[in-house]
Amino acid sequence: MQSRQIPMKNKIIYIVAVCLITLLLWLSNEGSSPLVYTGAGLQHSVGLIDSADSLVVRDSVAMNGIAAKTPEYVMNKGTYTVQLDYIADEEGSVLELWEQERKVAAWTIDSSQTRLVVDFTLSKDAKQLQLQVNYSGKGALTIKSLSFSPDKFFYTDTYFFIVVFLLCSFFVWKYFIEGGRQLNQEQLVDYSIILGVALLATTPLMQTYLYNGDDLCYHLARMEGLKDGILDGQIPVNIQPEGLQGNGYLNAMYPYLFLYIGAFLRICRVSIGLSYKVLIFLANLASAVCAYTAVKSMCRSRRSVILAVVLYTLMPYRFTNIFSRGDLGETLALIFWPLVIAGLYHIIMGERKKWYYLVIGFGGIFQSHILSATFVAAICIITALVWCRRIVREKRYIEIGKAAGMTLLLNMWYLVPFLYYYFGERLNTDILRWSGYFEQSINPSNLTQSLSLYNKQYFSLGLALLGCAGIGVIQIVCERDREKNDRDGYLLYLFVMGCILTYMITGYFPSKALLANELFESIATMLQFPWRFLGPASTCFVFVGAIWLSESQILKSYRNIIFALLIGLNLLVIISVPTDNSHMPYANAEAAASKGHETKFATNIGLFYPHEWRLDGTSDDKLTSSVVTSDPNNVSVRQYQKKGTKAEVTYTAEKESYLELPIQGYLGYRAYDEEGNKLEIGQGIGGRMRFMLEGDGLEHTISVRYGPHLMFIISNLVSALTIACIVWQMYRRRRSGQEVSAQAI
Repeated sequence: MQSRQIPMKNKIIYIVAVCLITLLLWLSNEGSSPLVYTGAGLQHSVGLIDSADSLVVRDSVAMNGIAAKTPEYVMNKGTYTVQLDYIADEEGSVLELWEQERKVAAWTIDSSQTRLVVDFTLSKDAKQLQLQVNYSGKGALTIKSLSFSPDKFFYTDTYFFIVVFLLCSFFVWKYFIEGGRQLNQEQLVDYSIILGVALLATTPLMQTYLYNGDDLCYHLARMEGLKDGILDGQIPVNIQPEGLQGNGYLNAMYPYLFLYIGAFLRICRVSIGLSYKVLIFLANLASAVCAYTAVKSMCRSRRSVILAVVLYTLMPYRFTNIFSRGDLGETLALIFWPLVIAGLYHIIMGERKKWYYLVIGFGGIFQSHILSATFVAAICIITALVWCRRIVREKRYIEIGKAAGMTLLLNMWYLVPFLYYYFGERLNTDILRWSGYFEQSINPSNLTQSLSLYNKQYFSLGLALLGCAGIGVIQIVCERDREKNDRDGYLLYLFVMGCILTYMITGYFPSKALLANELFESIATMLQFPWRFLGPASTCFVFVGAIWLSESQILKSYRNIIFALLIGLNLLVIISVPTDNSHMPYANAEAAASKGHETKFATNIGLFYPHEWRLDGTSDDKLTSSVVTSDPNNVSVRQYQKKGTKAEVTYTAEKESYLELPIQGYLGYRAYDEEGNKLEIGQGIGGRMRFMLEGDGLEHTISVRYGPHLMFIISNLVSALTIACIVWQMYRRRRSGQEVSAQAI
């Protein structure tokens, strides 16, 4: 590290620049700007649009009901104001407020007035908030405009940007200016490339809207449900208390560790759109960092390391997951694949003390995507079998045991609830096996393309990674006489693995014939899509191409050209991501509801809760938000209230009967009467909790709450103690290292 004194003039300029940028960020805040719709801008299926962009509905349409409505919003709790400008010939039309298919408020549209202004308060965050104009069917109704504004602000996105900017500015001041310290040139270049590539990979999301990928609605629901679970007091969160119209939804079946970042931002009132984008940026940054760390641990060539960072972070399959499939789970899992590859190398033949690479890699993937974790487990087993003699001879099974044990202990907190619910709960897991597998195979010609997100079933290695595979072919075929080392053998193994996985993706792999085999059919339908192998295959080719490019004697004179060519080809991935036809965020100068402002509430996506983790027999048409009784004439429900995973109902029953609470009866819930006696929870229609009632005509109370199993608590403690021991060991080593350095001085 070098040090030098920063002139006072430069410090003053820096402070002024920081203040100016902070002011500009604050002035750009649109979090309190109203959502404004003309009549033509509302969703409608009847009526005519006049010259003033108003929606005119006449009784000639011969209908009554919903004439116009807004999109559905994921909205923070708070107080809001709605203003409707209209002309109504007759009475009877109503402005209604709906949340998760339940009407929560309604206001009469007075024909003697032309403007309706009302306030309402959300006591908790809304998942599907929508305003609807219910037409009476009589006379003409002209909807001129509808505006929706907050009492304070819709979201805190601008304040989040200001806080992040000030923290980064403080870091720069403390580390570079006040201390006068600088990174050396090599570190500065490397870190700038990592940050630059991460930002470049995120640029498509810097547009004013979210790409509506296939599974994005589910992952937004997971992030929102995780936030609700934290506010409910669950750590870890096993139940999303507000999911499925407030009935609750199981959260423990899909890894969610890294979604805590987005959930924390949502708790801080950051919009759900920005929270997701921040999570994707961090995934891009972490992917670049892991690729850098992994390849650098195996290769001394900086060219190879930088090439690996660019190729891996911008590889087509990552972009397909982010923008086309909306698969946040695999996107997060791909962060750690380089560490898995490097960790296996070090355990088998590299630096034995770096066995923790595999722990971080395997653990990170396990906490991101279960199916990707099964891929890692299979590859670890195959790799151990290939080098079993070396493992035994050099006693490297010790490192394997350390890695396996540490991975198990660190992830015990999630593994135990997952297995408990998977094998013990009444879940409809058969729905996971809907894919025919073979029908999802990829045409080999597509593997040569860059990327196209217009076709949802488009998957590719890309030209750059095929170039890496070509480098591997040159190394194997044309440089057989070159002196080989252990790393070359491992890279050959990765090359073969990448080729096999790529072959299994294509239609040439006989998966259709193999589906007749019961074992293969069980595995294939569980994997659903063969293109999932693109992730590990791409990772293998990145390592092969990046490292062997620096080792090849035949390509020695062309290394710089090939380096530039591969990076240039990979940049086509960014160029090919489709953009909106409009380059301006606002449709017109008067519209306060920009496309970016509106879609921060996920209006073009919505939230979705898959059927596989619901209880058997649960479908949307069977969901309700009210208490259901078997005999309404003899059972009176005095009061029902629910907050998070806690609920209480008071009733009287004249004879024996039952009632069902609008709560999914997952394992872990407990129920008690007014005297503290434990009650049995039965299964009602649509997965609801059913309770048998005492028919004595007296008032009784049933209290319900979610409390984790004792095994969950023990597993949490095991993982927490493991982390504490690791931190303690790191602290001791660092302290002992400092003492040794002090003694040497």
